[in-house]
Amino acid sequence: MATISAAVVLGALGNPDRFDNLAGVRALTGLTPSLDESGTSSRHGPPTKAGDPALREALFGAADRARELDPTLAARYQRLVVTEGKHHNSAVCTLAATLVTRLAACWRSRTPYQLRDLDSTPITVEQGRAICAEQYAVTDTDRAKNRPRRASKRLKQGTSRRGQESPDDAPEVGPSTVKATWRKVA
Repeated sequence: MATISAAVVLGALGNPDRFDNLAGVRALTGLTPSLDESGTSSRHGPPTKAGDPALREALFGAADRARELDPTLAARYQRLVVTEGKHHNSAVCTLAATLVTRLAACWRSRTPYQLRDLDSTPITVEQGRAICAEQYAVTDTDRAKNRPRRASKRLKQGTSRRGQESPDDAPEVGPSTVKATWRKVA
């Protein structure tokens, strides 16, 4: 994490022991998904964005850089983008929430953040960068595979009220076919 980003995170989080659990740290960032519930259904929505915008921005940037160095984050990013079809920003927000959880856990236990391979072997930054580039790179081709699927979802959902059915007695949509008449006012 860069010096400026680290200062923003430290300043925004304050004492990490003030949180009962790590979920409280994630909630403070506003990177947790919102929950839309009714009596019979529930779904997760976009991030709540509750909290400090500067903290979210610092974590987003740090997570975007960390996915190039940390194999565990790179593997998760690859799974989100390639397998699940998530957009880059959505995947990086997920990584940012994971990263702040890890940082708070390290801070609370007073241990440094250690890069590890997927088999939990400690590695150096250079090794992590090489592993991420070799095994977990996401290409433009991978991203392009998801674009048509996302676009087709939008088309099936419809984006406005125009595409929805209306009753037979509803007025037609579109320009009027009646010619406007103007009269001169004296």
